[in-house]
Amino acid sequence: MSAYEKFVRDRITQLRLQKGISEYQLSYDLGHSRGYIYNITSGKSLPPLTELFSICEYFELTPSEFFDDRTSQPELIHKAIEGLKELNDSDILLILNHINRLQQG
Repeated sequence: MSAYEKFVRDRITQLRLQKGISEYQLSYDLGHSRGYIYNITSGKSLPPLTELFSICEYFELTPSEFFDDRTSQPELIHKAIEGLKELNDSDILLILNHINRLQQG
């Protein structure tokens, strides 16, 4: 198994657990048989690209967010970015100042 295959399997499991749903529920929600996600996460198969896009949509992620391994909570980052888009420039600067302060320790 390549590192990329393992990443896809682990990422689907991570996102599923963060959402608090079972493999069966995710399979069902994606329109597949109950063992579909199990077969992916257990290493028996990989999703085709179109299905990977469906998984990204299900978790409200872009493919680049799915593959960004620096982000353990991509849904939260996505929601934060969407919220930032609604703010004016001075509010965004205020938030950036808070982020900088938190990063400094």
